[in-house]
Amino acid sequence: MIRAMFAAVFTGLSAPIVGTYLVQRRLSLMGDGLGHVAVTGVALGLLTNTSPTWTAVIVAILGAVLIEVIRERGNGGGDVALALLFYGGIAGGVLITGIAGQSASRLQEFLFGSITTISVEDVWVTMALAAVVMVIGLGFGPQLFAVAQDQEYAKVSGLNVRAYNLLLAVLAAVTVTVAMRTVGLLLVSALMIVPVAATQQIMRSFKATLYGAMAVGLVSSVGGLLIAAWASFEVAGVSPGPTIVLLSLALFALTWPLGAYLRHRRRQRAPFDELPPLSHHTTGEHPHEHGDNCGHTAVPHGDHVDYVHDGHRHAAHGEHYDEH
Repeated sequence: MIRAMFAAVFTGLSAPIVGTYLVQRRLSLMGDGLGHVAVTGVALGLLTNTSPTWTAVIVAILGAVLIEVIRERGNGGGDVALALLFYGGIAGGVLITGIAGQSASRLQEFLFGSITTISVEDVWVTMALAAVVMVIGLGFGPQLFAVAQDQEYAKVSGLNVRAYNLLLAVLAAVTVTVAMRTVGLLLVSALMIVPVAATQQIMRSFKATLYGAMAVGLVSSVGGLLIAAWASFEVAGVSPGPTIVLLSLALFALTWPLGAYLRHRRRQRAPFDELPPLSHHTTGEHPHEHGDNCGHTAVPHGDHVDYVHDGHRHAAHGEHYDEH
């Protein structure tokens, strides 16, 4: 359980970092594609009696580079490249596993995660790879954000866009293998993307979203592991991997209504703070008298104060109100 906790902490912190950049580039499904490519790497490890983690890292990195090459130079889009690797990776992995004489249950450990049976060596590898992802993902944050946000602007600024695109692809491949034993290759994309989606509901800036997603990923990983450990005493067969993903989805469900409320409040206020003065008309009757404690947002306007009310501003002028 201690080994599993260390793996959960490092996975929960590192996976959303790469996921934030992938969401910014509209490549949310890239983790799925690389996860299926990594299945072939795991199978090669089983076939050659070597560490499946390292063979999965190598194959996933090669797949990530291939995705970038196809996306940049090929006639098809990035989604086509993902689809090709999606099916080829899973089919090749299942085929090679059979050739290696391994059962489907052996491969299932990597498809759906087996964090509670992780070895000491795998824990050290997970922690080391996750640390590399966090250092690069946070250290090169401004450059990766610039490339993900606007590649033309990044080129004009002198950044090597191709190099940073490849760097992000390699980070995504390493992240997939980091989370392989935690949530499994088939669910790794959820741990990369769902915390980001949950944080985006309430955060507006990229930096706040990045750190918020790391916090949600950490809570999901550690909380899901603890919930699965507690539930296993009551119900047999509760797996930590799916529990971690379901907890992150539950956090998204909790943040969505809060985000909807905050967006509604921003829409009410933003036009009055950002737009130039608008035309108005007068109304002689108004059932509500505005004041310091009336409950409506006060907006300074020249020599008087307007109050946000029902999607517009009320300005008290003598015995009547102007409505903006």
